[in-house]
Amino acid sequence: MNSSVNSPVDPFVGTAPGGVPAALRKLYFVRFAFAAVWAALLFATADTLGPVSVTLLVIYPLFDVAAAVVDLRAARAEGVKAPALLVNIVVSSLTVIGLAVAATSGIPAVLRVWGAWAVLSGVVQLVAGAVRRKLGGQWPMIISGAISTLAGTSFFASAAGDDASLKNLAGYAFLGGLFFLTSALRLNRPHADS
Repeated sequence: MNSSVNSPVDPFVGTAPGGVPAALRKLYFVRFAFAAVWAALLFATADTLGPVSVTLLVIYPLFDVAAAVVDLRAARAEGVKAPALLVNIVVSSLTVIGLAVAATSGIPAVLRVWGAWAVLSGVVQLVAGAVRRKLGGQWPMIISGAISTLAGTSFFASAAGDDASLKNLAGYAFLGGLFFLTSALRLNRPHADS
């Protein structure tokens, strides 16, 4: 890994200092736990757009914003620039607003907004994982980003169906959480993902 722990490295060319993998590992474990609990709660309330399900829908991208801010602070503390995280913060913040508005129009509208978010955040996650590949543990993030873009398109398709449901969002979030768990377990392992 990186032999000079105290010198910042540009993430587009080399690896990050030692503090970033430790911070990412903790963050990824928290993201897994959040996704698992959130998915279970949404699955239990996914049949209608009630106060609980709408609150859950808005909380998920808010949590994503908070996680990206924590990730960004850890990266900046080590002198690492992370432009993909800034894009993620903007996209997820706009998604909070979009979901709040879409919830007034019904489940199909929510699925369309969630689908757009899944596609955009999937691309951002894919790029961020590729940039951080030398840290190790990033292949699950890269794969997750690719799956997210595909899932986003499936949410658009299901929004057009007669049986549009939020249950697929719960499955999507849980699967994403599993990828965070996998990355946390593999992060900074020598030659795990190089």
